[in-house]
Amino acid sequence: MAQVVEAPGGCRLSVEFSGAPSGKPAVFLLHGTPGTLVGPRPRGIFLHRLGIRLISYNRPGYPGSSRRKGRSVADAALDVKAIADHFGIERFSVIGRSGGAPHALACAAADNLRGRVICAAALSSLAPFNAQGLDWFLGMAESNIRAYHDAESDLAALIATLNQHAGQVRNNSQGLLNALWPELVGSDKQVIGDIALRRLIAQTHAEALSESVDGWIDDVIALSSPWGFDLEDITVPVRLWHGGDDVFSPADHTDWLAKRIQNSETDLQPGIAHFAAVEILPEILRWVLGKVNAAGCSEGLRIDNTQQPTLAASGAHVGVFSSDYGR
Repeated sequence: MAQVVEAPGGCRLSVEFSGAPSGKPAVFLLHGTPGTLVGPRPRGIFLHRLGIRLISYNRPGYPGSSRRKGRSVADAALDVKAIADHFGIERFSVIGRSGGAPHALACAAADNLRGRVICAAALSSLAPFNAQGLDWFLGMAESNIRAYHDAESDLAALIATLNQHAGQVRNNSQGLLNALWPELVGSDKQVIGDIALRRLIAQTHAEALSESVDGWIDDVIALSSPWGFDLEDITVPVRLWHGGDDVFSPADHTDWLAKRIQNSETDLQPGIAHFAAVEILPEILRWVLGKVNAAGCSEGLRIDNTQQPTLAASGAHVGVFSSDYGR
């Protein structure tokens, strides 16, 4: 069940744990845009077998988390610190998917989390909106181009568009996926074509937009504004994962990030697109375990390779993702 944690400024954050209750390592999973803490994740039994305590929370403005107008990407570090302090979690790792990926990088760069973040992974990440030398919109789907342009110059149009999408989702949980379908490329259509994963993603959208579009609006504004931190301040190991055919966060963004984040490794997958970031999470969690072991933070941790899931060619992870979000 979700718990409520108070962050700086009196902001309430909705937080949920899954996996091993006292697991080492603790791993924060930062959701996409729009998204929520109940987004697709491995089943609890898989997390238990790896000894992982997975922590998810709703960014301000999403259900159960009070809105913080004007929040920046860097503010995610304040939220993660508040949650970690509240539950007495000294060291942890951070993974972010899609819109959550820059927020994960913010945690890795934050002075107030120095020495506490063991490693970070950014899956299908955008680069900063003001990235020098990057054609930010090259290869990006028209719906995202329009949204980010509106966030910069026509906020009323952005709000109207997102409210329209939210209405579609409330009438049909798969409404946003249906609207995005014409822009999906091959591998994304495969992922969304899988009934179980399509239902998981659609339910995530429905939960994220069940109350308002505030969190979605604030995410888009934050991602298209100065992030509030320097990538050069990241010193912990970082894995940058990206599908080469991604049209929602083009792969050039991760190439740009890789040149500026020291101690980073890049995993660029040709022929793979945006929604494959949902499928890759079990592999990323195993990468985190390796980094935790290397950092000497794995007291009592043992990786049981016989219990790792098989990645099906169709993109579905039978026995890894559950129809009830892994609860």
